[in-house]
Amino acid sequence: MTGHPLTQADADSAADRILTAYREAWDAGDADAFGALFTAEATYVIFLGDALIGRQAITENHRDVFTKWQAGTKLRVEPIAVQPLGSDAVSVLTAGGIDTNPDAIVLDKLQTFTLVRTAEGWRIAAFHNTSMSRRG
Repeated sequence: MTGHPLTQADADSAADRILTAYREAWDAGDADAFGALFTAEATYVIFLGDALIGRQAITENHRDVFTKWQAGTKLRVEPIAVQPLGSDAVSVLTAGGIDTNPDAIVLDKLQTFTLVRTAEGWRIAAFHNTSMSRRG
């Protein structure tokens, strides 16, 4: 969209905005706000290995996540590596975890976010979540 390569500061800023909004939507249990962070055709791989394709599928899945399996949980997500990819994409590797007690959250998952700049601002085009190994 811009044609100019992103600086590291630009990439860090985009990652910070998306990760903050991601955490806030999770903590609020707001599936609509959560889903709005993704592109219409985004992919989302959960830590169990299931793949969700498209914003609508991600949103609807998280209605159950937030009301059943992970109700009341809070999210912690910490960037490990942020890499600009050309002018309109950023790769973000994070460590994350959830718990009902924010002070007890253990970072036990690794996630990769692919962010893209759209007409609506930065959105998540791809997300992959996996359990962290003991070495992690």
